[in-house]
Formats: sequence, structure tokens, C-alpha cells
Amino acid sequence: MALFNVRVYGLLIDDKKRLLVSDEFIRGNYITKLPGGGLEIGEGTRDGLAREFMEEANLEVKVGDHFYTTDFFQISAFNNTDQIISIYYHVHASDTNTVVTKENAFDFLPEQVADINGTAEHLRWVALSELSENTMTLPIDKVAIKILLDKHRF
Repeated sequence: MALFNVRVYGLLIDDKKRLLVSDEFIRGNYITKLPGGGLEIGEGTRDGLAREFMEEANLEVKVGDHFYTTDFFQISAFNNTDQIISIYYHVHASDTNTVVTKENAFDFLPEQVADINGTAEHLRWVALSELSENTMTLPIDKVAIKILLDKHRF
């Protein structure tokens, strides 16, 4: 049975004009995406995004303006029966200096990626001047980044 999988993601840009991204190892795949994830039953999109930032970055955020919602058909990269609906918001944090990040993409220890069915993730800042659609792995994130770059010339 096909299902809709609703996802929420945040665009967090710091005062140094950098975007926070998440580098992840999921089921043997290396993926760079925006912070966020699946909406849980009983929560709204903004509450879900705030929860995801707390879980992934230990960061309390204020969810700002809606940025983009998927407007095309996208099958899940991990389950070929689910259609993905992704909702993006601008998010703001009072102190992004507390976020634990890595300098390089996929800077995982060997034991973190030894299990092909396992997961690992870390956060990383990308300078807006170096950001492109190709920074992202997932198709909907690529669209969101293209819109961001088209709206704002960094």
C-alpha cells in the first residue's frame, strides 16, 4: 500500500552566511541533506521541525517563515512505495556556536560506517558562497537550494 511520507526540513543560516547541512550514512548510502526528518503522528510541522533540530543538533530553534513544499511527485529513496512530501522552513537560533559540527563531509570513524544497515550523521556548515544544488544529495533538497540561491544572490 502506497503512503505519503511527510518530512520537515530547516534552512538555518548563521551570521557568517553559512547554511547548516547534515551528512549522513544511511543503509550503505552517503547523503548530504538539510537538517530535519519525518513528521510524527500527532505533531504539527513546526513542532516536528523544532523536535528534529533538538534531536540532531541539540539546538532550540524558532521556526520562521514557510520556504517551500514539494510540488512534484517524488518517490522515497528508501522505500519505493512511499511518496515524499517535504516542507521547508527558515529557522533561527539565538546561538549557533553551540552546534557540534565537522569541517569535512562524511568525516565518520570506520566503526560508524562498518554496518551497512547502520546509520551515522554529523552536521557541517557550508558557506553560502560555495553552496550549489549539487551540495545536496536528495532531489527535493536540490530544488529547495536552487530556490534559495535564485532568491538570494550570495
